[in-house]
Amino acid sequence: MELLNDYSLPWLAGLVAALAATGIVAGLLAGLLGVGGGIVIVPVLYHLFTLLGVDEAIKMHVAVGTSLATIIPTSFISAKAHRSKGNLDEPLFKSLVLPLFVGVLIGTAASGYVTGDGLAIVFGSIALLVAANMVLRSNAKPVAQTLPGSPWRQGIGTFIGGFSTLMGIGGGTLSVPILNGFNVPMHRAVGTAAAIGMVISIPGAIGFLLNGLNAENTPPLTIGYINLIGFALIVPATMWMAPIGANMASATTAKRLKLAFALFLAITAVRMLYGALS
Repeated sequence: MELLNDYSLPWLAGLVAALAATGIVAGLLAGLLGVGGGIVIVPVLYHLFTLLGVDEAIKMHVAVGTSLATIIPTSFISAKAHRSKGNLDEPLFKSLVLPLFVGVLIGTAASGYVTGDGLAIVFGSIALLVAANMVLRSNAKPVAQTLPGSPWRQGIGTFIGGFSTLMGIGGGTLSVPILNGFNVPMHRAVGTAAAIGMVISIPGAIGFLLNGLNAENTPPLTIGYINLIGFALIVPATMWMAPIGANMASATTAKRLKLAFALFLAITAVRMLYGALS
């Protein structure tokens, strides 16, 4: 624990509180927006690791890997809550499972060759584009009345799985606007995205764990690229708040969901890009 020895007890208590608060917000967003919480967890961990002086070369990898690990239980609880309310499109979800998994494998393999700043730029750029799309097309007509068939549907699933893995998110950041753009109702898009998070987070977390086994200068209590301190503090809060967020989603209009989703994406995207490019 030598990395933490230079910090006072009140400072460390603040760190614990910050991680727990991150879990609360992430869990709420997981249920409310179907984003798996990673859109909040990744940038918060990134900046916390910066404050702790974690090696620049690996801090984004640890943030992404830890985020993917925390999404596993959160997405399961969130998907279960949405399914109970009829907001999970099971036939659509099943048609995307295999291409999502292929995308996760590609993203995991690519993460071993991408730098920390590269991961941050991927995260920020895609999140900002998605946020702009959600705002500019908030009242626009769907791109098409339904998702395309093979091979385009498989390509969409692979894209979502690959880039979501590189970003350390549960897939909702990409799948919600894409599904909604193909005329999937917003609440069903959010519910289906929660289930998609399970397909992405489990193999993605395993991949980051294996890729980081030989990494040097990782934070204390880190296995591979998964930090156990962050996992232990964030997961209980996210599991507690995810069902609450799902209940709020059912009582919220689709337009408000879109605007809230876009706002969180824009804020986090700008922060990540600034950190990577400054």
